[in-house]
Amino acid sequence: MFTSLSDRLDSAFKVLSGNNKLTELNIATAIKDIRRALVEADVNYKIAKEFTDRIKDRALGTENVLKNVNPGQLMVKIVSDELTDLMGGQISGINLGGKPTVILIAGLQGSGKTTFTGKLALWLKTKKFKRPMVVACDVYRPAAIDQLTVLAETVKVPIYKEVENKNPVQIALNAIVEAKKQGCDVVIVDTAGRLAVDEEMMKEISKVKEAISPNETLFVVDSMTGQDAVNTAKAFNDRLNFDGVVLTKLDGDTRGGAALSIKYTVGKPIKFASEGEKMDALSEFYPDRMASRILGMGDIVSIVEKAQEQFDEAEAKRLEAKIKKNKFDFNDFMAQMEQIKKMGDLKSLMAMIPGMSKALKDVDIDNNAFKKVECIIQSMTPKERANPELVLSTKKRKERIAKGSGKTFEEINAFCKQFDQMKTMMHQFSTGKFPMQQQRGGFRR
Repeated sequence: MFTSLSDRLDSAFKVLSGNNKLTELNIATAIKDIRRALVEADVNYKIAKEFTDRIKDRALGTENVLKNVNPGQLMVKIVSDELTDLMGGQISGINLGGKPTVILIAGLQGSGKTTFTGKLALWLKTKKFKRPMVVACDVYRPAAIDQLTVLAETVKVPIYKEVENKNPVQIALNAIVEAKKQGCDVVIVDTAGRLAVDEEMMKEISKVKEAISPNETLFVVDSMTGQDAVNTAKAFNDRLNFDGVVLTKLDGDTRGGAALSIKYTVGKPIKFASEGEKMDALSEFYPDRMASRILGMGDIVSIVEKAQEQFDEAEAKRLEAKIKKNKFDFNDFMAQMEQIKKMGDLKSLMAMIPGMSKALKDVDIDNNAFKKVECIIQSMTPKERANPELVLSTKKRKERIAKGSGKTFEEINAFCKQFDQMKTMMHQFSTGKFPMQQQRGGFRR
């Protein structure tokens, strides 16, 4: 995410390294590089100039105030604050008023509207404990209704559709009536898109909005389209006056132009960000967290929140007791892997760790990375999974597991050694007996 922009901003900050303080000269050089980085990220030049002018004013204002602060770190802080403000300043919630709440989804064809509709339904169901219904009002795109049907079945929410009806206004109105009958408290209306903005599409979606009076109108934009996305958003907002923006495909080769320009251009907040293909890969948009990720500082808060969603207190206590008794087994290891997998895309998760985004830039992390380990463990007998020492100390068992999993004996042996080392380390940490020489190497109790 925003890899190119992050790299160029990092280069701009390096201009300040070796300096004892911020001066007009080194500030001007850094500002020039930051502005170039933004323009190359497809941010409108006017926006980039105003943004960097504010940074310059703040940096010059601190010239004689914070002499003991590293200039590079100070500039990062200033840029982080300004990026946060540029993207909205703070999280903007979704309006869930109304009985039922009606949410209208708009955007161009290919922006990810239909997929977002399914993701939003799941998010409302699991995070807000709502009973959403999705509505298929895209009556033009081939298989659009089928796609939404599959998504609705995947996230287990009802769908309203009228396959033969080509009147989206009537379909939407009928859906609201049906939602009330079924006890659904949120209605999400997926509308048709076009390959480009056209008058016919605008008239149609305007009629739908006027008829159903939605509590929330969300504009979905493909973040990979950069400045084009911002221009499209402005055209839609002029006609629809939508309430918020949804950025999709943030896990792709995103330059950053849309995320950084859209709030400035249309005056509407970014409310959601979609990152990944899984249906649970949707999150509310936090400008400060996104600014931190753009600057390569990670997003630990989001990782913790994802972990908490999967956290089971009773299971954690049970596991802690087993680790203290040095009874951690392969079944426990498998359970922990499942929890990690549920947190989302591995590369995206690791990129949230400070410093890891740059390190992983050219690294391809397979989301099926756990498959090999799962295959090995599943080739063990139930007795072996519960008693790792049986496998760790027996060559014949390792050979049998290798054949059953399709792996080599060397791979099984290496995995067993790594598991044993991890198990020992976890036990030492839990009992406070971790060797001091290892603590000096970077581990601390």
